[in-house]
Parts: sequence; structure tokens; C-alpha cells
Amino acid sequence: VSDASGCSMIALLHTGATNFPQNLLPRARQAVCSLLPAGVLKGYSSILSRKLASHGFGASMAAMSSFPPQRYHYFLVLDFEATCDKPQIHPQEIIEFPILKLNGRTMEIESTFHMYVQPVVHPQLTPFCTELTGIIQGMVDGQPSLQQVLERVDEWMAKEGLLDPSVKSIFVTCGDWDLKVMLPGQCQYLGLPVADYFKQWINLKKAYSFAMGSWPKNGLLDMNKGLNLQHIGRPHSGIDDCKNIANIMKTLAHRGFIFKQTSKPF
Repeated sequence: VSDASGCSMIALLHTGATNFPQNLLPRARQAVCSLLPAGVLKGYSSILSRKLASHGFGASMAAMSSFPPQRYHYFLVLDFEATCDKPQIHPQEIIEFPILKLNGRTMEIESTFHMYVQPVVHPQLTPFCTELTGIIQGMVDGQPSLQQVLERVDEWMAKEGLLDPSVKSIFVTCGDWDLKVMLPGQCQYLGLPVADYFKQWINLKKAYSFAMGSWPKNGLLDMNKGLNLQHIGRPHSGIDDCKNIANIMKTLAHRGFIFKQTSKPF
């Protein structure tokens, strides 16, 4: 795109702002900015900001990054790591319990819950498990039991205002395993109840396939590749996987995707 054509697009956005449908204006601004060279955008950012402000669209370039309204106030991104081996050990036990609280309006991380969990049935981590997850024995020894961690999750949920009936939130996982298999299976084994807020979630793989039209066979790696995103941290680190999930969600929301529950009611 030449500087001249870039200027023309900016001028069009300036003059058309008052007549352009308000629900489409954020996407129009986003599309224009994605086409402009950095020099053009930098040179005209202050002009564009003043013009947008004069039409009630905010006084900063941040106003140009808008998201469609989501159905939830908060998304709770979760990704367990569990004891494992080849062949698989039974029962598996959660050893990392991370949650990111993602604001549904800004898609930014507002709060983090992150604890390691002491396994009790197979307290000694296998070399395979450590190599896969990066979790060493010293990270789980002496940590709270799953029951204690679940109590702390509930306290964190209350502190963050997520137990208020007027606040709509939902968990988000990369697949159905975490909340359909792992947590209810271990709770059943230990005789622990499963809180209702763990019984509905969004499977990011399904959301991605709805948005992009292809199934991510390799999970986060395929989704990052499909969206041209850099992978964050170490694969199979629970907290790093959560950060990748949050980044993918933000990118899909930026493209106009509305997230919906994918799990079936219990």
C-alpha cells in the first residue's frame, strides 16, 4: 500500500465516521490499520485520534482495537498437568492447577491462580512425567492435596467476584479432558464433590475449528501456527499453556469470534 493510498483510506475513515454503521466501525478501523505501512500509521495517528475523538470514538489509537461483545464477563482459562508414564499409570493425579482470569471485554488477563499439587496415590513423579511437563519432584513435595487446592480455588473465585450470580464466567480448556475426564475422575476416586462451576466449559479446539474451519490436531501448536502466533513458554507447562490459550482467544476475539459453551450439561 502506498503512502498516498494509505492517506486516502485514513481520509475516508475520517469523513465517513459519522455515517458509518457504528457496529461495523471497529472492524473497519481494524482493517484499515492492518493495511497501512507503519510509517503512514505513525505519521497520521495523532490526526486520526483527534478525528475519532471528535466523533465520539475515543481519543487514543487504542480505540482502534475493538472486540465484539462476548457472552461472558470472564473466561477462566485452565490447563491441568497430571502424573503420567508409558504405559499410563492409574489413577492419574493433578500436579499443576493453573487458572487465568480473562476479562471478556478486553480479553486481557486480570488475575492468576497457580498451585502445584501433591499426588498421593503415586507420590513419586516418573522421569517421563518430569521430561514432559518440566515439573520436578521438589515442586510437588509438601504441596497441598487436591482437596486443599480446590478449597483455595473456591476462595479465589469468591475473592475475584466470580461466585456472584450476576457475573457470567466460564472455564476454557484446550480439549475436554481437563474437566470431563481428569478432575471428575480424580474427585470420584478421592470421594470429593465437583463444584458446579467446573461443569460447563469451552473447548478451545472446537471454538478454533468453528472460527477457522479446520481442526487443530496438534492442539495449541496448530492453533498458534494457524493464527501466526509465537508459542509462549514450554509445551506441557500448565501455566504456559494457559497463556497460549489466552493469547489464541484474544486473537480470535479480535477477528470477531464470539465464544460459546461447547460442553454438554451434566
